[in-house]
Amino acid sequence: MSTAGRVSVVVPTRDRPTLLRAALAALRAQHHPGGVEVLVVFDQSAPDAALAGGDDRYRVRVLGNDRTPGLAGARNTGILAATGDLVAFCDDDDVWLPGKLAAQTAALAADPGAELVCTGIRVRYADHTTDRTLADTRVPLAALLRDRLTTLHPSTFLFRRDALVDGIGLVDETIPGSYAEDYELLLRAARRTPVRNLPTPLVEVRWHAQSFFTARWRTISAALRWLLDRYPEFDSVPRGTARLRGQIAFAEAAAGNRRAALRWAARTVRAAAAEPRAYLALAVASGVVGPDRLLRLLHRRGRGI
Repeated sequence: MSTAGRVSVVVPTRDRPTLLRAALAALRAQHHPGGVEVLVVFDQSAPDAALAGGDDRYRVRVLGNDRTPGLAGARNTGILAATGDLVAFCDDDDVWLPGKLAAQTAALAADPGAELVCTGIRVRYADHTTDRTLADTRVPLAALLRDRLTTLHPSTFLFRRDALVDGIGLVDETIPGSYAEDYELLLRAARRTPVRNLPTPLVEVRWHAQSFFTARWRTISAALRWLLDRYPEFDSVPRGTARLRGQIAFAEAAAGNRRAALRWAARTVRAAAAEPRAYLALAVASGVVGPDRLLRLLHRRGRGI
């Protein structure tokens, strides 16, 4: 499939009109000879038809999520409506940096076997920015089982559309709360062929101060347990197993489920005694520090749990 044809960019959105317009302005500034089609998918909110329009070089289409409510269903609505040879993702609060699309299409053209190409990111949190890049230009499944590699952010994803729809498959809409749906999609893509990576920050990812409610932490725990059940490959990668178990322990601690947090922290240490998330979970479960404060400290350094 040609990399010079149209690129379709799927932008799920919900109640963030100002950030959305900034994201769209950055997409308009990209240059691609085949033209850019942007599919803005409104999830659980009324579509803004005023955003639609454009020309052969850059056109915006406005859709409502007609699948499962949530991020996964919104992404799939856009993927299935896309007319481009290539499909990209961009979250409504992120901004593509100049040259992003040109660099990725060139990478796909140079590597006909690649199905997905990602880039590094620039994390913005409050008034701090941190560049996060990965030196490896090809990322196999084993690397993604060991580490989430958050530099491979969904707003950097660019797929060959036929590989995504007919091979890798759509975003899984059964994941609780659509949490980590991007990571699961990466795992599926890497099962087929290594993910191509450009070690340059080409997307500004905006992290926001937020407080998760108990129900959200429970959803996160359920989604991570879903991942462990769905991917038996984790059983052979202690470091990856410990990472997910530690995240579950932290989520349970943040939700106030002290006994579950202690149980998952113990399971984490059994898999990898040096996994720091186990000890962060214990600190939260014991009341030494609150989960929101820990997240703020990590986010200022461009990192998360």
